[in-house]
Amino acid sequence: MNKIPVIIKREYLTRVRKKSFIIMTILAPLLFAAIIILPTLFMMNGTEDYKKIAVVEDRTDIFKGVIKNTKSAEFIYLEDENIEELKKTFEQKGYYGILYISPEIVNVPNAVQLISRKQPPIGILDHIETSLEKEIERQKLMNYNIENLDEIMKNVTTRVSIQTIKIDDSGKVKETSTGIAMALAYIGGFLMYMLVFIFGAQVMRGVIEEKTNRVVEVIISSVKPAQLMMGKIIGIALVGLTQFLIWVVLTVGIAGVIRSAVFKKSDATEMVQNVSKNVMSQDQQLQIPGQSQPEIDPAMAEFTKLFNSAMNQPWLLIIFSFIFYFITGYLLYASIFAAIGSAVDNETETQQFMLPITIPIILALMVAMGTMQNPESPLAFWFSLIPLTSPIVMMARIPFGVPAWQLILSMILMLVTFIAFVWMAAKIYRTGILMYGKKTSWKEMWKWLRYQG
Repeated sequence: MNKIPVIIKREYLTRVRKKSFIIMTILAPLLFAAIIILPTLFMMNGTEDYKKIAVVEDRTDIFKGVIKNTKSAEFIYLEDENIEELKKTFEQKGYYGILYISPEIVNVPNAVQLISRKQPPIGILDHIETSLEKEIERQKLMNYNIENLDEIMKNVTTRVSIQTIKIDDSGKVKETSTGIAMALAYIGGFLMYMLVFIFGAQVMRGVIEEKTNRVVEVIISSVKPAQLMMGKIIGIALVGLTQFLIWVVLTVGIAGVIRSAVFKKSDATEMVQNVSKNVMSQDQQLQIPGQSQPEIDPAMAEFTKLFNSAMNQPWLLIIFSFIFYFITGYLLYASIFAAIGSAVDNETETQQFMLPITIPIILALMVAMGTMQNPESPLAFWFSLIPLTSPIVMMARIPFGVPAWQLILSMILMLVTFIAFVWMAAKIYRTGILMYGKKTSWKEMWKWLRYQG
């Protein structure tokens, strides 16, 4: 009688009832949502400490009034101030820091110093750098004696924002976002790496624990070793799938709550339309007399565009592919982990076998990171087909679009390879699970693999 369902049930129920499983299942989507959402919400609603910055120019005043005040910083220009004395007393005078501008800034880009007790925010640094760069460019252009230079510079200043549009084979058009695709590629690849490695290692530790406690000797008296291995592997796989599906449901729920909370006062579609109209300069927009133009929060508008672009991603394909590659990739690596666990007496002895296994996984993660920059590169193509690396690399390519034949070929290779690896691991497992007190080597495992008894 096949005892695999009994073993699967035992492994599954034992792990899903653990407090660690319940806690991580609930916290993981909240942590991911916090990482993605909170920075945006802080930028939209957060308030910074107001900073007063003393501006001191060395032997010149050409930049006086150039750096405009912002909502979070005020720039106070000082004259005839000793910089060395000011360094000692600027805090007592109520200044956050000192902006020292050397006259060499025209030729030496880093001839500007912001002196403070704390690390200044990146927003203030960008504002200062942009203001000084524009003023230097303006002064250099003035040397060409161009009339009405300020007016010309104001008229030619243009902002360009590229909206990516994706057309599928049926001709349907969708707004997309390369940033969203890169985020999904990173999350998909890293999550696959993490789950395959974590749950695969759980199989190995479970086998070692049962072997060390001699529990396995009792179990295999009524269950074949191959059935025990497959039951343990499939049971832990179901634990991982359960966790992943709960994450999907919770993430969708969290996204819905955030959408209703953030956009409750404005229709998202109308906002996006208004944003697209405002990409043109105000001089080019058609002004209707007596009608005021709606004010749009840039941060809110950008957040809306990103949210809608995220909704246009091929979520069904991403979820299906993730489940497929998780199952096959997990079964492939878990069978190897199970074989190693059966061949050793404790976790210390596993170190000599772990390096050949971890190298393909780590290499796949590194290629996946590069795939976000060039998803069509030959390296990304081949690593998305090789079964040992395809679960991670292919998940990084899918958000950018993968031809159907490549995805199908990768899945076929994955199926054939994991079946072969499970068969080989079962032959090693049946011998190694009852082997005690002998240090195992790769050569010894090769003999077990060829054993026909």
